[in-house]
Amino acid sequence: MKHTDILIIDDEKKFAAMLAKRIGLRGCHSEVCNDGRTGLKWIKEYSDSVTLILLDLKLPDIYGTKVLTGIKEINPAIPVIILTGHGTEKDRQQCEQLGAYMFIHKPLEIDRLMIILEQIRETSK
Repeated sequence: MKHTDILIIDDEKKFAAMLAKRIGLRGCHSEVCNDGRTGLKWIKEYSDSVTLILLDLKLPDIYGTKVLTGIKEINPAIPVIILTGHGTEKDRQQCEQLGAYMFIHKPLEIDRLMIILEQIRETSK
C-alpha cells in the first residue's frame, strides 16, 4: 500500500468523497472510512503509512472522542484534526485533552488543510 497523506473518517459520504477528490487534485493521496470502527481497523493495519487523520465527531457507530482515544492508543504520533459541523466548546476541550492536533468546524477550506499538512510534514522530518 502506498503512503496515505490523509485518512478521512466521516459518515457524510458525499462530503468525504468530495474532500478526497479535492485532496487528490492537489497531488496528495487520501483514504476514506465512513464510520469509527472501520477507521480504527484501518489505522491498526496502516498507522505507519498515514500523515494526518481528519475525524468527524458525529459518527453512526462510535462518537469521535472514543475514536480519537483509540487512534492515540494505536499510534499517539499521528496528528488528528477533529472536523465537525456540530462540535461544542466542551467537545473542543475534551478533544484537545485527548490529544487532537486541531479542532475545526466545517466547512474546511482545502487550502488551509494543505498548509496544515505541509506544516506537519516539516515538523516530522
